[in-house]
Amino acid sequence: MKLAIVLGTRPEIIKMSPIIRECEKRGMQYYILHTGQHYSYEMDRIFFDQLKLPEVKYKLNVGSGFHGKQTGKMLAEIEEILIKDRPDIVLVQGDTNTVLAGALAASKLHIKVGHVEAGLRSFDRAMPEETNRVVTDHISDYLFAPTETSKNDLLNEGIPDEKIFVTGNTVVDSAYQNLEISKKSCNVLEELELREKEYFIITAHRAENVDDKKRLNGILKGLSQIYEELKLPVIFPAHPRTVKMIKEFRFEVPEGTRLIEPLGYLEFLQLLNGAKLILTDSGGVQEESCILKVPCVTLRDNTERPETIDVGANIIAGTGDKIIASVQKMINSSLNWINPYGNGNSGELILGSLE
Repeated sequence: MKLAIVLGTRPEIIKMSPIIRECEKRGMQYYILHTGQHYSYEMDRIFFDQLKLPEVKYKLNVGSGFHGKQTGKMLAEIEEILIKDRPDIVLVQGDTNTVLAGALAASKLHIKVGHVEAGLRSFDRAMPEETNRVVTDHISDYLFAPTETSKNDLLNEGIPDEKIFVTGNTVVDSAYQNLEISKKSCNVLEELELREKEYFIITAHRAENVDDKKRLNGILKGLSQIYEELKLPVIFPAHPRTVKMIKEFRFEVPEGTRLIEPLGYLEFLQLLNGAKLILTDSGGVQEESCILKVPCVTLRDNTERPETIDVGANIIAGTGDKIIASVQKMINSSLNWINPYGNGNSGELILGSLE
């Protein structure tokens, strides 16, 4: 069996890393195709180096752009590679344009498609990621659902039970494996002069939040209230897009909020692990906070990670007046929730299912 692992964004590298390691461990025949959806492979090479992953075989360097143009370019180039270096199965992960393009290219060439992290639903079709998830699930041959909830969402859409495998989420494998790697290479709390459980973290990068003046203002106002009432610093590794929009809207970064440059994944994982609470609009960070037993407040109006809400690890706050009340509620949570995403052996279960 020959696998092609198609990825193109940093979250995909992180979540595919346990599968790549398992391929190496089993001596399987596989290769990595990097579309360069957000960055070139050269920009992402540090991720491969830090996570001790092998070299990419194909590098497309597609770059950013409008959805149609970006997806179309990837589709054409991936198809060319799959015709030349035909695998038995193409594995994609998540909900990006890379996932959609990889799955479409393989499906049209009658190559089997495996979707890692299948069945996630926000039920909000305004999100482009939701379209990518739904289409990819319906053209996939093997659907690796992280939880029973995601499996049920697939069954409710008419996808046959025999195509679905509940494997947990590779984000658990990745968090456990890479936190250990990080301990040998960095100490970000010492570098930032922070004490464990004496700071909050925020991440905000989604266009619907940071490009919207009212929503971004609501987030910053919430951060101001957090510091005013709880007197703990808020560390904000700020996406360049977010910094740009704060300047364009002429907003002030509130007192107590410390804007820092984006961190490498290993440093960021350490920062998450040491935080008292996390505020985020990222789906992946919602999962990581749940796994690391750090309470989470989600700065969105919905989530495709409902399991984190169900177990009490996360709360939906939106971007308005509910932020401070949500933070106050979550910092008093018991931290005794059960991680719904598996035991850290998802890579093993996925490849075992394929074999």
